[in-house]
Amino acid sequence: MVPRCGYIRRAIAKEDPSAAVELDISALPGGADAFEKAARYCYGANFEITALNAAALRCAAAFLDMQHPADLARRVDEFLAQAALRALPSAVTVLRSCEALLPAAEELGLVRRAADAVALRICNEALFPTRTPPGWWTTELAALSPASFQKVATALRCRRADPKVLANAASAYAELALAEVLADPRDREDQRALVESVVDVLPSAADAPIPAALLCRLLHAAVTTEASAKTCRDLELRVAAVLEQATAGDLLGVALDGAGERVRNTDTVRRVIAAFVERHAAASTESGRSRRRASLSGGRAAEVDPGAMEKVARTVDEVAAELATEESLAISKFVGVAGAVPKEARAKHDGVYRAVDIYLKTHPALDEMEREKVCSVMDPLKLSYQARLHASQNRRLPLQAVLSALYYDQLKLRSAGAGGEDDDRWDDTQTTAAGKARAQARADAALARENEALRSELARMRAYVSGTQQPSRGSGSSPSAKKKASFLGSVSRTLSRLNPFKGGWAKQDTASIADSSRDAMAHVVKPKRRRSSIS
Repeated sequence: MVPRCGYIRRAIAKEDPSAAVELDISALPGGADAFEKAARYCYGANFEITALNAAALRCAAAFLDMQHPADLARRVDEFLAQAALRALPSAVTVLRSCEALLPAAEELGLVRRAADAVALRICNEALFPTRTPPGWWTTELAALSPASFQKVATALRCRRADPKVLANAASAYAELALAEVLADPRDREDQRALVESVVDVLPSAADAPIPAALLCRLLHAAVTTEASAKTCRDLELRVAAVLEQATAGDLLGVALDGAGERVRNTDTVRRVIAAFVERHAAASTESGRSRRRASLSGGRAAEVDPGAMEKVARTVDEVAAELATEESLAISKFVGVAGAVPKEARAKHDGVYRAVDIYLKTHPALDEMEREKVCSVMDPLKLSYQARLHASQNRRLPLQAVLSALYYDQLKLRSAGAGGEDDDRWDDTQTTAAGKARAQARADAALARENEALRSELARMRAYVSGTQQPSRGSGSSPSAKKKASFLGSVSRTLSRLNPFKGGWAKQDTASIADSSRDAMAHVVKPKRRRSSIS
């Protein structure tokens, strides 16, 4: 081997020619198997170069400094160029074999060559599939370590691959890694390391958007395995970037524990929703600025999806309704999730009202203040007619929420009446938006005054019931009884103003009907009796 290996030749030259020479080749890449094949090559014996041992033989040839014109390194390079790196499975095998040969394989450029070959074959398969199903190549990536996959992702970006290709590759690799994490829940340390490494190699959302469902499952795995705060925060921001694509089941999976039975991670869900709201607000502000710049320059501004926030609000309402069934869920946790979306983001509050009602039904022991805190996440004035009708009869709701729902109906009736008077007084050319706004403002002001009066009456009622009510004694009517009657009468008169079907309307209607009936009978002319004669 001395004529073919510069490493051995230099080692022998340093020693006494008559003495035995011992060489330390423990650092030889590829170990004993690679040295055996190198020795067989030097002695002219036959052996096979495969995709599995090609990288080890190339590193061993470089370590032994085999510079013969027909040396082993040249033979291996020819094999890589003509066979091993021309097919995706064999290129993945070469790249995987380099993982045990670092840093020698990195210094020789084998890792870069293999990763570039894998990226090239992936691009070709995406454009011109050679097998079925078309995405078969994604399973080939499962054998790679996270560091090797990152090399492939970098090579795909350098080749300007379609973002969908990069997203499919990253999603498939993350799916396979996630399956490995869930396969053995006992090995927590290895699971944590695998999740953190997979998250580190995921491409950015701008390069390749990962599906929201997969990101939610990765976030759940990161929280369950107690991954680092950096990894969890990275996943939370990734989920927030595509939250409008997530379903209620995806977010609910994040909130559940490892067994998927109990609610444990509501804070994670709240942070994801808050990050989305903050991101959407910043995008809306930037969109407004870009529109102003575009109006000055004549260009086109980037638009923000107006339905994204409303879609996320509906998803959050569904999640809150599911979380509300957990008996151990604290009020602060429920309010944190349900109230993470601004109230103005919901056109209707029927969904959040359903979640509130479920929570109150699951927790019947709440007092009035606690129920008001639960109801603070919804606006009773934004309930639909059916929801307001249900809320007005819902004994689980606090009194303030019921009155607010009734107020809205009164406001609608008054606004409709004001609108009818305006229609009778003005013609179509005079009924403008400003006129309607003024009529609405007058109705709101009147309703606010009635609201204030009712609040004072309710406060007096509560004070009277709590401390001043005493049982009457004797058979005669006492001054306290008269005071109670007058007080309840004032409350009744105040509440009657909220009911459109009381206050004299019914009496007037029936009276008018009776008057019209009497008038009609008065104008009836009885027919004359005629005598029939037979002539």
